[in-house]
Amino acid sequence: MKTSTRHSLSSALTVACALGLASAAPANAAEPHHTIVLPDSAKWGPAPPSLPPGAQAVVLAGNPSVAAPFILRLKLPSGYTIPPHRHSTAERVTVISGAVNIGTGEKLDRSAVQTLPPAGFVNLPAGMAHYAWFGTETILQISAMGPFDVAYVNAADDPRTR
Repeated sequence: MKTSTRHSLSSALTVACALGLASAAPANAAEPHHTIVLPDSAKWGPAPPSLPPGAQAVVLAGNPSVAAPFILRLKLPSGYTIPPHRHSTAERVTVISGAVNIGTGEKLDRSAVQTLPPAGFVNLPAGMAHYAWFGTETILQISAMGPFDVAYVNAADDPRTR
């Protein structure tokens, strides 16, 4: 894998924090607290530039740019495709609404996907090449360990280089 195709989400998440996508710190961060995110209260913003244009994102907990667990949601429009890529940490994906067609391997093959409906889950080990496409608007929840990165199998698929 070429180093030039591996990019950290840290700069995108810095932007996300500036846009209010990340959870704000509580007034007294030293006190234990919990976070509640109601469906209508999520502040959606543009997804990181490591994803093709058109997706939206919201960070629910943590910070994907640091070495700690995080949870984010992605809203993906109908017809959206994420080309084959890898992450250096495991990615755990739960379908909240809609459906994801997900496959593994270095080449996008729409005939070799598994369709996950709402409440469907997939655990993708670190380094496993995978891809996804969406026939309907879909919301995914991603749980992973940061720092989270996206390395496209084919550098020409990387939206950050266009």
